[in-house]
Amino acid sequence: MPYTLQRLAPGSFDLILDGKVVGSLVRDVSEDGREGDWMAETLEDSPPFPPPFERGQHAFSTLLGAAKWLDATVPDL
Repeated sequence: MPYTLQRLAPGSFDLILDGKVVGSLVRDVSEDGREGDWMAETLEDSPPFPPPFERGQHAFSTLLGAAKWLDATVPDL
């Protein structure tokens, strides 16, 4: 199932599935400004989760890795 990534702010996207926001994709940034992993999370904390989620949160080292897992296209940044 392909997701749509709707950019909100730098390092932050809504996850849209079938026209509904079902979660978010956010980049972790430390207090000193170091950029970390991308975290895909569902709005719901308990099952059933929308595919391909097996739990409420999944971490990725790159935006492209998260987008591939979500079958989403990264919008122009």
